[in-house]
Amino acid sequence: MNLGEGSVTRAELMGIIQGLQCAWELGVRKAVLQTDSKAAVELISSASSLHPHYQLVLQVRRLRERQWETEIEHVFREGNVAADFLASTGHSLPLGVHLISIPSPLLNFWLLYDLEGNQSPRLISSG
Repeated sequence: MNLGEGSVTRAELMGIIQGLQCAWELGVRKAVLQTDSKAAVELISSASSLHPHYQLVLQVRRLRERQWETEIEHVFREGNVAADFLASTGHSLPLGVHLISIPSPLLNFWLLYDLEGNQSPRLISSG
């Protein structure tokens, strides 16, 4: 998805909405959605109506109230390299949502990398 300009948190929430909508439309009734945005996960569970992204949070909450089981988890970017690859690639696509029915060889590589449980080291700054 390419949203154009906007905040990272807005983009993460929009991605969560699109992911949940897509899963529902595909008939998935038990889903675990992972995001590298801890802020988005926290907003979904605790945002007040005064928060600037409250309407997006409300959409996520309404989607989750349907007759299905959903979990939304925070994972570090290094634990889901395929999703990070897709997010980076999305910036070069036209505005809007793009569904991939046949993954590219590079995406297949990253999917296999994640499936095997590989993780990249996480650099932590000390200052």
